[in-house]
Amino acid sequence: MRILLTVSYDGTDFCGYQIQPNGRTVEEVINLAIEKLTGEKVKSVASGRTDSGVHALSQKVHFDTSSTIPPEKFSNALNPLLPCDVKVIKSQRVADTFNARYSAKNKTYRYSFFVGQMEEPLETRYKTLLPSMPDIALMKDGAKLIEGEHDFKCFLASGSSVKDTVRTVYSIKIVRKGRYLDIFVKGNGFLYNMVRMIAGALVAVGEKRLSLAELEQVILTGDRQNKIKTMPAKGLTLFSVIYK
Repeated sequence: MRILLTVSYDGTDFCGYQIQPNGRTVEEVINLAIEKLTGEKVKSVASGRTDSGVHALSQKVHFDTSSTIPPEKFSNALNPLLPCDVKVIKSQRVADTFNARYSAKNKTYRYSFFVGQMEEPLETRYKTLLPSMPDIALMKDGAKLIEGEHDFKCFLASGSSVKDTVRTVYSIKIVRKGRYLDIFVKGNGFLYNMVRMIAGALVAVGEKRLSLAELEQVILTGDRQNKIKTMPAKGLTLFSVIYK
């Protein structure tokens, strides 16, 4: 049977999701826990591969097993075998044709900031520090330029081998609560570092370092001209994955 796990993890001490020859990864930790529980070597499949330092609130992972453990019990059975920075929130049975990666309809990432004069231990692990609150209205205007289907090569990290850079951003929501600022980006797929660059672009617009006209030109030409900063990985969280 095929089992789907909803997994949450703190990415701080991981070298990303995907298994690597040298470095602790989320995929390896999950596969080892499943093997300890079932006695089976598995090759799990995730909805996407988060980068080093990136977190997940609701990562989706499927695997196949011959175990007689009830599907809904896998979460409770696996959690004692997992480290404190990775936990299974939910487990369920899915159709054998289901694929955690290819069946996904859209994903939402959240990028989080806090405003302050110095790094704070209880904030800085999951949020990026801003010296002052940007202009939210300007950021929302910038978000409207990014929404839709575009060639997003302007938000692709240098050195990437991806050839098709057309993606659709369904929505960008900017939420301020006091000194906290979250940017939610929902799309059909994302390029390497794309959301972190979108967050950097919107902050630059909100801080009036990048005009709306300049942002529009960046999207049209694909040339960042060193005007957009890639935000640190620690502020990024895979927020949700939708399959219907």
